[in-house]
Amino acid sequence: MRAGRVVACIGLFVLGAVVGVAGALVQGGFFPAGLLLALLGAAGAFYGGARAIGTRAGAVAPAAGWLVAVLLLTATRPEGDFLFGAGLGSYGFLLGGMAVAVMCATLGHRPQPTGSAARLGK
Repeated sequence: MRAGRVVACIGLFVLGAVVGVAGALVQGGFFPAGLLLALLGAAGAFYGGARAIGTRAGAVAPAAGWLVAVLLLTATRPEGDFLFGAGLGSYGFLLGGMAVAVMCATLGHRPQPTGSAARLGK
């Protein structure tokens, strides 16, 4: 990997973490629409990263950042504070975000043909 691609992956990791924190706050505040908005934001970061870099690493980097941020937010503190409650919205955000990350990371990227528009073999 080139240095530019490594820097881009680090930036996408940070972007994924920011999207994870923002999604965690939004999905709990406005339940049905907030959950959809949080999942769409995550999908945009994952798919946009894959398209920007052109490889699957572009989708994995923000997905890893999202996962780290969300897992750190699910842990309880000694005082008993936590961000995620046990509800349909929280589980939908966690499982839906992971499903979106897997879909964007495994989405096939076909290379564009470089030849002329004429039929091959002629």
